[in-house]
Amino acid sequence: MTDIKSADGTDAALAHAGDADALPAALVIGDDGHARPRWAATDPLMREYYDTEWGMPVRDEQGLFERLSLEAFQSGLSWAIVLRKRPAFREAFAGFDPEVVAGFGDADVERLLGDASIIRNRMKIEATLQNARATLALREQGGLADTLWSFRPETTPVPLHQSEVPSSSPESVAMAKALRKLGFRFVGPVTAFALMEAVGIIDTHIVGSHRRGSSGVWP
Repeated sequence: MTDIKSADGTDAALAHAGDADALPAALVIGDDGHARPRWAATDPLMREYYDTEWGMPVRDEQGLFERLSLEAFQSGLSWAIVLRKRPAFREAFAGFDPEVVAGFGDADVERLLGDASIIRNRMKIEATLQNARATLALREQGGLADTLWSFRPETTPVPLHQSEVPSSSPESVAMAKALRKLGFRFVGPVTAFALMEAVGIIDTHIVGSHRRGSSGVWP
């Protein structure tokens, strides 16, 4: 590998996905010539999600409520399972419209527990309803988007390998603590960190991935 350093101290060669020899082992070059992490390299659905959505900025209330809800449902499971069930989740939870979900009652909980097309976990379902109510209440304090994005750090991780991607951060710990105080449930530091990754608050794309820096939030 050519020993040339970029401005941020990483090997400049890693920024060129077309040079297979320069890529860290965490990345795979697809048949389209783009470098992706292994988790997004083979499954077509995961690849599409990675290429078009993961890490892109989400700033609207409904979009953030959906991502928050799905990350909570993902806890303890693989993201691929949640992603495959996403259309069913959207149908079951009224498109994740927080005003509608906030009005769900006991009958809706039982309906959702009987819906085999989603993840049937009572605690997660009830947390989603409570989080919808907390989202509405938060409008009086600036709203969900302002609250979540207020935890954007001054810098973002610059991982050269998947093992260098953390599972939490001081900001995600603070976010989880603040959300709990605001009445949100099932949002711990790890879930909060995954949410921050998914909606562009931080950029944890592996250096050399064709999506690194694509959000416009981070260089």
